[in-house]
Amino acid sequence: MGVRRLRAAAGALRRACRAWTPLLGRRLLGSSPMAGNAEQPAPEAARPEQEKKARSGRQGAARVWEDTEPHTKKLKSCEVGEPHGKPPKRKIVLLMAYSGKGYHGMQRNVGSSQFKTIEDDLVSALVRAGCIPESHGENMKKMSFQRCARTDKGVSAAGQVVSLKVRLIDDILAKINSHLPSHIRILGLKRVTGGFNSKKKCDGRTYLYMLPTFAFAHRDRDVQDETYRLSAETLQQVNQLLARYKGTHNFHNFTSQKWPWEPSAQRYILDMFCEAPFERDTMEFAVIKVTGQSFMTHQIRKMVGLVVAIVKGYASEDVLERSWGEAKVDVPKAPGLGLVLERVHFERYNRRYGNDGLHEPLDWVQEEAEVTAFKEQHIYPTIINTERQERSMAQWLSTLPMHDFSATAQAAAAPGAKVPSPQEGDGHSD
Repeated sequence: MGVRRLRAAAGALRRACRAWTPLLGRRLLGSSPMAGNAEQPAPEAARPEQEKKARSGRQGAARVWEDTEPHTKKLKSCEVGEPHGKPPKRKIVLLMAYSGKGYHGMQRNVGSSQFKTIEDDLVSALVRAGCIPESHGENMKKMSFQRCARTDKGVSAAGQVVSLKVRLIDDILAKINSHLPSHIRILGLKRVTGGFNSKKKCDGRTYLYMLPTFAFAHRDRDVQDETYRLSAETLQQVNQLLARYKGTHNFHNFTSQKWPWEPSAQRYILDMFCEAPFERDTMEFAVIKVTGQSFMTHQIRKMVGLVVAIVKGYASEDVLERSWGEAKVDVPKAPGLGLVLERVHFERYNRRYGNDGLHEPLDWVQEEAEVTAFKEQHIYPTIINTERQERSMAQWLSTLPMHDFSATAQAAAAPGAKVPSPQEGDGHSD
């Protein structure tokens, strides 16, 4: 009696399993020792049709199995290994201030540890603060990183702006600054549009150049006369010369490896002037400010250098006009110590997005006090102390007599004078 009930239950189980997994049912129950209750084999004529149904049943079962399998999300390479629950990444800009002494410029040289840059310290701080994964620090394209200006070796900044994608963690500015040295600070943060690029969207840059006023003393005086004070008449002469830079000119003589026929040699200067002098530690200084759309390598330093050479009496004023012509002109390059990126401008971006209700204008009005405090605490003292210790301006002034400002004038006026070609070069490497 018990065996009969057991066989009946096995047969019912076999029939139930055949409805959804014929293959599995056959493997599990087809060779049961209870053969007495097994079904009779199908006739030869019916076997092909039965096997066809069995195959279609197996395929249908496979399809059911595939459809019911949960889909797994394919992770991006930058998401692999990242902990869950992190804040989403957003496109932002950071307002940076730094003293460039001891650094080989702003731009990072990935894979090179020989020359330390500002971006090396910035990226390290972003990773340690939890704003970006370590893989983004190794490949900065992953966080869409871009800087407004690539400052050179030793050049400082009070208003550098970089754009990138970060996680908007709590107390983000405080956490980033906690991993930065005191001479590098993040002073502000603002959300921007998803496609924002700080270099391409920037439509103007303002630099300042701080120098001791004895640089404007006549060449008959001592090269480093710290008792010299800039007179009102000399300041007026300086500003008259600086004002002549305003407008669009060909600045191929104010950089290296640039030819007069290249369109990129044309640059637009919005304004350039020298502020009233001030005294620091018994030495008088002055600040020259220049605003333009963009600048080439060494352009500002050469613009300052040529004006200094004219005021001191080493060059005549007509050299300034000739420097914009096709002829090659020997333009002296002032030291890099006093050059500071003060501000970058986003006028077109602000007009389009600054008042759309979603984004803030990139004018940094609220951060102005912090910018001024950083300059007074880190940038100006570094320039003054380094000038006293290394005498970079005094040493450069002593090289001005070596420049020949008249040779190019004679060459340009000579019959048959020709402009150098790229194959000929100018024999000078900057």
